[in-house]
Amino acid sequence: MENKKILVFGSDHAGINLKRTLMDFFHPEFEILDVGTKETSSCDYPVYARNLCVKVLEHQTLGILICGTGIGMSITANRFKGIRAALCINEYMAIKAREHNDANVLCLGERVVGVDLAKHIASAFIKTKFAGERHLKRIELIEKLI
Repeated sequence: MENKKILVFGSDHAGINLKRTLMDFFHPEFEILDVGTKETSSCDYPVYARNLCVKVLEHQTLGILICGTGIGMSITANRFKGIRAALCINEYMAIKAREHNDANVLCLGERVVGVDLAKHIASAFIKTKFAGERHLKRIELIEKLI
């Protein structure tokens, strides 16, 4: 039996449709873990950002958080030690977030990026590896701040 890499998804009510679309897009390549919300009624995004961060750290994997703009999710996720969340609106930002910052959480805004662009951004984020070397020192400096 093949062990698939886990990909963790979380959203609030404003990001649920894009979350569902991206989960379908990346399944069955990845084992999908959805930490909520599963409802379209108004909810508090910090709850789902926290749930995702816990799972990303537990499984040492990548996560994707989606809300209306991605801003609230990004702010919340970056409060967790070991999480490096990046709000990306294009593929270039996603690539650099992984290459230079070893980001482990991608934040997207459903009201900001369309479905096709979101698929490209998320794919670039997932496929890109950390460049290491000079960037490692910078990440270590960031971790000392927390």
